[in-house]
Amino acid sequence: MNTPRTVYVPTPDGTALATDVCLPDGTRPVPSVLIRTPYGRDAHRAELRGWAAHGFAALAQDVRGRHGSPGEWHPYRVHETVDGAATVAWMRAQEWSNGEVVAVGASYAAYCALVTALAARDTALAARVTALDAGGDAACDAGPGAGPDDLQRDGVPDAVIAAVPALGLAETAREPGGPERLWARAGWWAAHGDRRDSDPDALARALADDPRLLEHLPVARLAERLAEGLGRELPSWPGLWAGRGRGRLVALAPTARLPLLAVGGTRDPFAEDTVALWRGWGGPSRLLLGPWGHRLTADPAAPPRARVNLGALYVRWARAALAGRLEPTRHGVIALGDSGRWRSAPGSTVTPDATPPDRPETECRWPFGSPTGLRLLHGAEFSADPDRPVRSDDLAVPADGDRADRCLLLSPPLPRPLDLAGAAVARINVTADTPSADWAVRLTALDPSGHADPLAFGIVRRTGPPGEAADITVPLGTLGRRLPAGTRLRAEIAGHHFPAHARNPHTGEDPVTATRLAPSRRTVDPRGSALHLPVVARRRYVEPAPEICR
Repeated sequence: MNTPRTVYVPTPDGTALATDVCLPDGTRPVPSVLIRTPYGRDAHRAELRGWAAHGFAALAQDVRGRHGSPGEWHPYRVHETVDGAATVAWMRAQEWSNGEVVAVGASYAAYCALVTALAARDTALAARVTALDAGGDAACDAGPGAGPDDLQRDGVPDAVIAAVPALGLAETAREPGGPERLWARAGWWAAHGDRRDSDPDALARALADDPRLLEHLPVARLAERLAEGLGRELPSWPGLWAGRGRGRLVALAPTARLPLLAVGGTRDPFAEDTVALWRGWGGPSRLLLGPWGHRLTADPAAPPRARVNLGALYVRWARAALAGRLEPTRHGVIALGDSGRWRSAPGSTVTPDATPPDRPETECRWPFGSPTGLRLLHGAEFSADPDRPVRSDDLAVPADGDRADRCLLLSPPLPRPLDLAGAAVARINVTADTPSADWAVRLTALDPSGHADPLAFGIVRRTGPPGEAADITVPLGTLGRRLPAGTRLRAEIAGHHFPAHARNPHTGEDPVTATRLAPSRRTVDPRGSALHLPVVARRRYVEPAPEICR
């Protein structure tokens, strides 16, 4: 069995990054795979051996300031662009390299792969990404020798595999509609922020000691209380909320010409960023959207047919990409939950010799207040109280309307199985008596026994004159599910989704700095409100690998 060895790869400012290299048997030059990660290169040793067994030189590198690499750890800053390009150039200069490089990564490591793929195409583009990577802050010094002139074309990979990409500080901090991702941000920073190593269970331990930890106000000073449970400081925490610009890498995606494989899960909080990256990519792009969360793991109870060997698929796709066998088009597949069935992703390119991807039915609107759509149970008027918020970690709902904290609607049982593949939205006519209001829409599938299974979620923030009615569109993400006959759909409209999202104080103040909370009276008008689902009419399925690799 091939054993990785550790080398130190130089960067333009002289910092040498700890890198594990695993080579296949033989002496001829081979293509290479690069993984740059803040989570510890040791965790990728089995993955490196897998790539090597298939004839690739495989490298895993600790990013600057993490684990075995010296320097300072500043997530999403310009050094990831420069260090990635320098590492690719170093790889191409090695005797075991045939010059072909695939940049691979998941989560933050996907960001590292993407900025390397996007930033080093030419000096003009590199200058743009360097500025964006620094958040547009002139005070963010890239360090000596880190300018765009140092990003040569030999630092560009030939293909990129980006799994569950976390595309930037702003994307990880807030939803596209504005609300702050409190739980995810606190958990990630407790585990990885302001330290060289990782402690994945840090937040769980802190919450065990202090169950009301995430209720601390202001959110900007949460780190002071969190530090008591962690036993260390988090000095970077307050500055994490300053950036609000989203979609920077997605905006640069059309400039790319190399092949992309974007991998995500319909249960991943960054699924829409994955889909947007795939849709906007300028080169051949492929999407694999399975029934997974951020860890890309299937439900243990799922049947074997619902599982995908991602390692084997990555190898097959990389070979096709490097050989130039991929069509210069956009193709993708979406899993229908754990059914083992896959459909072409809406947005795939239609080629003259290919069967068109499935299209949603023209009528997939479920009106509110309708016996054939979503029947209103209670809560057309309700109170969104930040001191008693609707919780994201509890699918239970009030048994009656005596304490209405949300609007609750229910569909009749489905008369036949339903396939959902594509984007879902809720369009609601609503009123709040406060100048700022979050509108959270949670869709749940209830089986005939009443068991609740999360189906879709979306949240947006609206500011405006109190008491003014507004038509609001709440995106619910990209769905991939098969709903059996007898399933009922339960829709909840609430003012909070805590602790996944910070509580809106309803005063018009920034939720990150607010210290005073106030309740908000809400009204949902069923007239003109509806749920729009991507119901697919034709039962035509595809196999993931042939779609991804053609």
